[in-house]
Amino acid sequence: MKILITGGAGFVGSHLADEFIAAGHEVTVIDDISTGKYSNVEHLEGHDRFRLIIDTVLDQPLMEELIREADRVFHMASAVGVRLIMEQPVKTIETIFQGTDVILKYCSRFRKRVLIPSTSEVYGKGASVPFREDDDLLTGATDKHRWAYACAKTLDEFLALAHWKETRLPVVVVRLFNTVGPRQTGQYGMVVPRFVKAAIDGEPLEVHGDGTQSRCFGHVSDVVNGLKVLLENQACFGQVINLGNDDEVTITRLAEKAIELTNSRSEIRYVPYSVAYGEGFEDMQRRVPSLERPIA
Repeated sequence: MKILITGGAGFVGSHLADEFIAAGHEVTVIDDISTGKYSNVEHLEGHDRFRLIIDTVLDQPLMEELIREADRVFHMASAVGVRLIMEQPVKTIETIFQGTDVILKYCSRFRKRVLIPSTSEVYGKGASVPFREDDDLLTGATDKHRWAYACAKTLDEFLALAHWKETRLPVVVVRLFNTVGPRQTGQYGMVVPRFVKAAIDGEPLEVHGDGTQSRCFGHVSDVVNGLKVLLENQACFGQVINLGNDDEVTITRLAEKAIELTNSRSEIRYVPYSVAYGEGFEDMQRRVPSLERPIA
């Protein structure tokens, strides 16, 4: 098969490219290298079944051509990370929604299977545990930039499901939870690489808030396998599906674990959210659910 991965030089996208190349498929990656890294796919350059295009998904003539020739489309291009979202809310909204609009338009025209990643962030302030895909969604006020990412992804979901309703476009929406593994960077606030780097460097591990908030972290290899399976399962078309791990850990315990595994002498430093992200940032203090349905 011919696989198109937007944002394929990013953390998850590059692992997806590795998996499809290893399985014998042809892979085209398009990435503007704004948050992705060339080094993530450098090892694939020169492979006769791999092609890298450095450009934006907003280039409609290019995307029309790439989608027309693809058998499967994984739209992994997106703004990423809490810090980037807080600092660049306009880019967050435009990159997410406008890019998804382009992808869905041409996938609909050429009847291509497409996977649209969403996020657990869409659950917002939801209090029910575990989260279910059909839960009501509750976010904060629109003057709090912290919610820009969640709202843009929610709009992505509405658009994807509208295409399914109107034309039965074979689209799957996947809400990803915290994904970790090789190639992830702490540049945009991701907690695991940030903790590990600080511990290795002997610097304080900054825990935002009081550290009692708990999260679940799934390994990127498991997430990639789930993404591949979902797009091949026709029962998943037109569905929103949670994809993540159900093994919880508090952020304080995560910091302690990073210190233990690196034999570091670093200390843990607690930083109020208002200091880390500015006034108005709200911690959801939520538990992350186990999956409510199988992924295959």
